[in-house]
Amino acid sequence: MDLILWRHAEAEELAEGQDDPSRGLTPKGERHARRMAEWLHTVLPETTRILVSPALRTRQTADALERKYKLVDALSHEGTVDGLLAAARWPDAREPVLIVGHQPTLGLAAAYLMTGPRLIAGHEQEMVPWSIRKGGVWWLRHRPKEERGEVVLVTVRSPELL
Repeated sequence: MDLILWRHAEAEELAEGQDDPSRGLTPKGERHARRMAEWLHTVLPETTRILVSPALRTRQTADALERKYKLVDALSHEGTVDGLLAAARWPDAREPVLIVGHQPTLGLAAAYLMTGPRLIAGHEQEMVPWSIRKGGVWWLRHRPKEERGEVVLVTVRSPELL
């Protein structure tokens, strides 16, 4: 299974009286979303299922891709790794899944999938999120192998370098 994590592009600062989910993209964010969408168009299979946080900035980022997507409350800016993985049906989905979401959840998901639970002296410790740049994509692939399988990092892309 392929899981593609796309962090929303640069968003406006939170204005007084504004709620966080209603923040839109900046002009730079719009350019970066279009640039990343152009690249994704060349590599995403047509069968890719696209799941998006209901926040305005993630919808605007996903809109640049010009494909149908589903809004998923579990991917909101207050979402959890467990909610993200359940929405994606990790690792059992038959089709690739593109998640358009937020930090720190995307970074926590990447860290968890690549390293597993963090154990110190036999006790699970809090994960530290990996930093996913605004507008950036991390493409992970689960390959069945032995009991647990393995997760491979296919690529990391930043809109500035496309």
